[in-house]
Amino acid sequence: MAEKLEKRDYVALASLRKSIRRFLRFAEEGARAEGITPQQHQVLLSIKGQPQKDWASVGEVADFLQLRHHTVVGLIDRCVSAGLVRREPSAEDRRKVEIWLTSRGEAILARLVKRNSKELFALREHLRSTK
Repeated sequence: MAEKLEKRDYVALASLRKSIRRFLRFAEEGARAEGITPQQHQVLLSIKGQPQKDWASVGEVADFLQLRHHTVVGLIDRCVSAGLVRREPSAEDRRKVEIWLTSRGEAILARLVKRNSKELFALREHLRSTK
């Protein structure tokens, strides 16, 4: 039989959910202040956050964002138009395309990561103090 949930369990989960949403809103506002959409910010992070490499495939970006391949292609098209990323044919397999950050994309992402890291640190401290 399942363990009975206490009021404090609901309060803790609600507090965590509120904190997560507050952070996401903070990150979305930061992206807009940089002149990009929150989705473009997520594309940049999905590329730079690839382990062991500095580029991503469309499939890897789609997996990171949990979106369909064709949806991500359109999003990447808009990032290319905004000068945030570039497409390059793979040196290993010319049928594949690698998505790389441009210097503009790198600079914007670095500012957003610094800003968001400070907020995450503050959130961590808040969550620790509410135990």
